[in-house]
Amino acid sequence: MNPLHFTFSAAFLLGLAGLAFHRTHLLSALLCLEGMMLSLFLAFSLWTFELSSINFSSGPLLLLAFSACEASAGLALLVATARTHSSDHLQNLSLLQC
Repeated sequence: MNPLHFTFSAAFLLGLAGLAFHRTHLLSALLCLEGMMLSLFLAFSLWTFELSSINFSSGPLLLLAFSACEASAGLALLVATARTHSSDHLQNLSLLQC
């Protein structure tokens, strides 16, 4: 594993660890998800660049589009949660209260 692949793998695992262990605010969870998606996008772009194949060239753009949709949906949920519960703490959220 070369250092560049190690960097992208470490960035993804750090985002996953942040998502798993720091679950106090919804905004921090969304930032961890965005970090994971950014590392996946960069790794997928590097992979398509190394293969030099035209078949995989639209893959990173599709991943980036899904990442933007995920970010917008997450921010919409953050705003809706902040309006109804007046905070973004994940401990206040419960599916039984909805």
